[in-house]
Amino acid sequence: MKTISFLILLMISTAAVAQQEEIKVSAVILSIFDGMREGDSAKVASHFIRDATMMSVSHDKEGNSVVSSGSLQAWLNAIGTPREEMLDERIWDTKVRIDDNLATVWTNYALYIGEKYSHCGVDAFQLYHDGSAWKVFHVADTRRRDCDIPDYVTNKE
Repeated sequence: MKTISFLILLMISTAAVAQQEEIKVSAVILSIFDGMREGDSAKVASHFIRDATMMSVSHDKEGNSVVSSGSLQAWLNAIGTPREEMLDERIWDTKVRIDDNLATVWTNYALYIGEKYSHCGVDAFQLYHDGSAWKVFHVADTRRRDCDIPDYVTNKE
């Protein structure tokens, strides 16, 4: 009986630790998008390694799939450039997966400039734990015009 109790306790504590790490990883992603809305490029940059990579998958005018690379610095510059309307990337249906010091976050998003809808897709973040914090080392996204965006994301509720 003691062995079964110990195993149950071990499984519960392992699940609790895993859930705490998922919360920490999610907090990084939420802080990135908060920083984006605030126009705070330093806040956003603090969650990335210096040479993080960024890629986008989209379609050209003929409907062919294309992959393009982006620059973290260019994105940070865009975030930090003063503007009248905030960049507001709204996310939902976020999934976090962790193995050891590697994490993946997959989330749907819709980008708004102020209240004007721009585009939507999926963000896929790759993070690693550097011994003290989770850091993003790669971001890939899809970009399209049409997505099934929930009402609570569009603020139509």
